[in-house]
Amino acid sequence: MVTVITPSTSGARNIHVMIEFLLIIVTDMPKDFIHHSKLFDLLARVGTLIRKVSTLVHDLKEQSRNKESTNGTNRAALDLLKNIELLKEDLKYVYSIALIKDDIRLVKEALEFIRSFFVNVEQGLYKDLRSCVLDVAYEAKDVIDSIIVRDNGLLRLIFSLPITIKKIKHIKEEVSNISVKIPKNSSLTVVNSTTKPVERKSLTTGKIIVGFKEETNWLISKLTSGPKDVDVISITGMPGSGKTTLAYKVYNDESVCSHFDVRAWCTVDQEYDEKKLLVKLFNQVTGADLKSSEDIDVADKLRKQLYGKRYLIVLDDVWDTTTWDDLTRPFPEAEKGSRIILTTRQKEVAFHGKGNTDPLNLRLLRPEESWELLEKRAFGDQSCPDELLDVGKEIAENCKGLPSVADLIAEVIAGREKIKSMWLEVRNNFNSFILNGEVDVMKVIELSYDHLPHQLKPCFLYLATFEKDQEINIDRLKVYWCAEGLVEQMGMNSLEEAMEIYLDNLISSSLVIAFNEIGRSPTCQLHYLVHDFCWIKAKEEKLFDMISSSDFMPHTVTIFYDKEHFRPNNFILLNSKMQRHSGKHLYSLMITGDEMEDRPSDACHLRDLRLLKVLITDPSFMMVKDSLLNEIGMLNHLRFLRIGTEVKSLPSSFSNLWYLETLSVTNKRSTLVLLPRIWDLVKLRVLDIEACSFFDMDTDESILIAEDSKLGNLRELGKLVLSYSNETEDIFIRFPNLQELILILKESWDYSTERYWFPKLDFLIELEFLKVKFESSNANDSGPSLVTNWSWDFHFPSNLKILVLWDFALTSDSLSTIARLPNLEELFLTRTIIQGEEWNMGKEDTFVNLKFLQLYEVTLAKWEVREESFPVLEKLVLWKCHILEEIPSSFGDICSLKIIKLVKSPQLEDSALEIKQYVDDMTGGYSLEILGWNNIPLSKTGEVTLVE
Repeated sequence: MVTVITPSTSGARNIHVMIEFLLIIVTDMPKDFIHHSKLFDLLARVGTLIRKVSTLVHDLKEQSRNKESTNGTNRAALDLLKNIELLKEDLKYVYSIALIKDDIRLVKEALEFIRSFFVNVEQGLYKDLRSCVLDVAYEAKDVIDSIIVRDNGLLRLIFSLPITIKKIKHIKEEVSNISVKIPKNSSLTVVNSTTKPVERKSLTTGKIIVGFKEETNWLISKLTSGPKDVDVISITGMPGSGKTTLAYKVYNDESVCSHFDVRAWCTVDQEYDEKKLLVKLFNQVTGADLKSSEDIDVADKLRKQLYGKRYLIVLDDVWDTTTWDDLTRPFPEAEKGSRIILTTRQKEVAFHGKGNTDPLNLRLLRPEESWELLEKRAFGDQSCPDELLDVGKEIAENCKGLPSVADLIAEVIAGREKIKSMWLEVRNNFNSFILNGEVDVMKVIELSYDHLPHQLKPCFLYLATFEKDQEINIDRLKVYWCAEGLVEQMGMNSLEEAMEIYLDNLISSSLVIAFNEIGRSPTCQLHYLVHDFCWIKAKEEKLFDMISSSDFMPHTVTIFYDKEHFRPNNFILLNSKMQRHSGKHLYSLMITGDEMEDRPSDACHLRDLRLLKVLITDPSFMMVKDSLLNEIGMLNHLRFLRIGTEVKSLPSSFSNLWYLETLSVTNKRSTLVLLPRIWDLVKLRVLDIEACSFFDMDTDESILIAEDSKLGNLRELGKLVLSYSNETEDIFIRFPNLQELILILKESWDYSTERYWFPKLDFLIELEFLKVKFESSNANDSGPSLVTNWSWDFHFPSNLKILVLWDFALTSDSLSTIARLPNLEELFLTRTIIQGEEWNMGKEDTFVNLKFLQLYEVTLAKWEVREESFPVLEKLVLWKCHILEEIPSSFGDICSLKIIKLVKSPQLEDSALEIKQYVDDMTGGYSLEILGWNNIPLSKTGEVTLVE
């Protein structure tokens, strides 16, 4: 039988497509771009294939005209197709990251060299050059990422990458030439100097000092009493928080002046000369006029002058531990009651220099303190007129407690006419007065920013993506840092350890305010001025802004649609009518808006955003359906994905999400089935789903798990719906590094133990947080009802630190099992039924490490507690414990207890206040607080005490 090749034959169609592809490659690119060695090899092979195609087509035409056999031509066609397949295989190799490994190394080394230049020079002198470096760095990132995700990878490899590398080499050469021209002893060795030095105003001239009364009294007490050996009193706080002003206030206090034989003040700053500073101290101690140029051992002379005297020395604005060590070496340690006051922005320095006294972390001014400063500066000893009072207090409120801002604004209003229109102008243009003030507040913040290690700076600036005054969940922040690629492993440290170090350093710098109240997730916050600084600096660094090429979009985009202006036809993201390249450099996208009755989904297209790392679609605005979910599965560069969807299982396209680290799904009306797709997400660290299960709970299908299936990177999993299953333990063991787990436990009776079934979790040795909500059927057909059976077969991991139980019925044995957890620090019992409504804690019921206990709607009437039951408890919270008669008096004997909080439990207030009175009588102070709703202190009359 004779087979004739026609244009409709599959092989011919493949040839036709291949020819079109080859012609596009050869003809569409300008000739001067074709300079990469890899292209020449490719073009040579393409040329051979084109000649073969031409010969084949010519032979087919002749044979068809002469009606000859085409068997020989068929063989030639098959041979041609084989060669095309070989070329296609080689193109796969072209996409391999191994092919550009040397190029990546070259780019990395060159950019690190360039960065080291900018770290060590006055950046303002090379502003244009720095801008070019940022542009080409982002360009290199885009090109390399495009090759990795195969977004026009071949064209990027052959054409874009060589051009980008050439630009980087050119800049490196320019930087090298500049470095050669700068003398070795000039500004190249001065790290992070500012364009204009920050002038330090005189501490004595016309200074009005207000606020910090409690802190002042505390400091004076620490200076004039206490141990005889040398003690260090450190004052830490954010830039502009008043550390130096407070130190100056106590330094000149009469009782302090009379207490010490000699006093000396030394302002250190970032750039310091050790000998000059020691000479300055020596001259203050002795009244001499020694010059630093003199060839003497000034440290030895200072030591001899201080020996035998009770001295007070202030070291103001110390930036690192080495400086502290150098300057304090000459201070003798004789037991004379000498003191050193250290002010620093760096908490690390404060703790390094710590003596007997813990550092004072200076709070911000209260609104009334800010107003007192403004009022005194504007009116002296007189009071503010009534017509200016309201607007004046609004201005004080806008200072947000930062003394440097309050002082600056006080200068502004003091120099203006005392009429309402003038003050309204200040209120309405508050930020412009701050930014254009005589003392640039931003420069003060920039000093701390410059002092940060270079790898921390992007992490710090990233905080500007959150709203002003927002408390940021630290765990969520770490997830975002990871997704954006801002954190790298440091030596032998894991990624988690690296993030902890980053965060500790930012908090230590006093740029970030940390909140770590026991019983709550740790959070952090930026002062609004620091937030403004971050936003301005991030734009300079082009972190959130478009880079120079005209077709580049911003790397980070947030799209918000409000209900009033939303129309389906204006919600079309990257559809066929839009230019594909308009989003090709987008790395982070958030789509949000007002809640809609008919939430959009089908109008949205994301398939061309191949470089996307972070994708957030607000579930209240839009729900993701199958078609868009499949498009998301094509975005194989994704690290972070948060969506709302009601699909039953993850689509097969999610197998492409090799880099996905966080998957967050809102699915209120469905339960998402995880298996088997979940095993493909090998880098997954956080799986946060409103309701998910390992398998379809409505069917009896068996679970097929490959022997090597494992998610070794998974740290957080929830909310997982579980019912009795023999396979559950075999699945959990495949998450060996799980640290946080949230479960919804369906009621199941285990006949083998004659107890309610609870999953065995004791082999999860890394698990620290466990939250379990029990869902009772109230009439369980498979076993006895909940009313008559209370037994639980608990198997908790020994490393558990936080345990949250909802809607459980517990016996004394169950509570004893929980008490035996050796590392448990926080326990939350919510809507809990306790058998017999009594909890009698015996010797076996000792919570050795518990610091926080919260009982919420617990059916507990009588509670017997020994002093040893909670030896380290710090906070007790009782919510709606309506039948509890009283708080056991033995809580008053727990020395570590700091807070008892009562919410909607009025019958417990008397016993709580009696415990407080007992503690106050024993300690002579205010070591125990009794708080009500919103943390308002309760008075002895049972009413809340309003604190100013």
